[in-house]
Amino acid sequence: MVGSRTLVVRGWVMLGLAGLLACTSVSATAQKQKTRRARRETNASRQARIQRTIEDTYSHKYEVVGGGGYLRFRSGEYTQKNNEVAWSAAGNYYLDPKLAVVADARGYFGNAKPVRGDNFNIQSPHPQINEYTFMGGASYRFVRHEKFALSAQAIGGVAWGIFSGGDKGLVASQSSGLWNDGFRPGFNIGISADYNVYPNLALRITPNYLGTFFTSPSGGTLQNNVGFTAGVIYRFGRQHQ
Repeated sequence: MVGSRTLVVRGWVMLGLAGLLACTSVSATAQKQKTRRARRETNASRQARIQRTIEDTYSHKYEVVGGGGYLRFRSGEYTQKNNEVAWSAAGNYYLDPKLAVVADARGYFGNAKPVRGDNFNIQSPHPQINEYTFMGGASYRFVRHEKFALSAQAIGGVAWGIFSGGDKGLVASQSSGLWNDGFRPGFNIGISADYNVYPNLALRITPNYLGTFFTSPSGGTLQNNVGFTAGVIYRFGRQHQ
């Protein structure tokens, strides 16, 4: 009789343990499913936040850009290239999040390396020269991320060269082997990389090529100049949705 009761008690204990294990397993499975669901929701929320930031950043209608730069410039038909520092300013009007109309102005300042020959003027061995460019064109933004963007730009207009101002009136620019003063056509192409600090504020660096057509007494030529500009972007206004 006692043995039978013992078996019954053991049976109930075993059944209870089995039920407890089953409940624990179901609870653990449910908790895992909840955790996975919560993780998926977190990733979805993050992606939605990033997309909202991208739309906020690249839906601005206007950009103003200001900064400085560097140019490697050939100052005369037979001279070596010289280094120049620059200021730059631009305004962009966006027709949509990718395409913009550009207005651009720059100033370049350096010291020329005149021809050292029969026309070399010892009184002005490295005269200061200045060039200014005033151009317009288009920009196309082909990469748009939350913190990073890339765009290509092509602009053209006029370049103003002042090559005789640094000789203090001692000699004309041609006598030092430099280009003639004056206004000539010019064009610029470049690729800009932006780092977005905020949706309306960013940093930009633009390696670029500048082509100018300054002339010498023997005729015109194309000057192939390379450099970069770097500066700060401020965005404002909104495009029509």
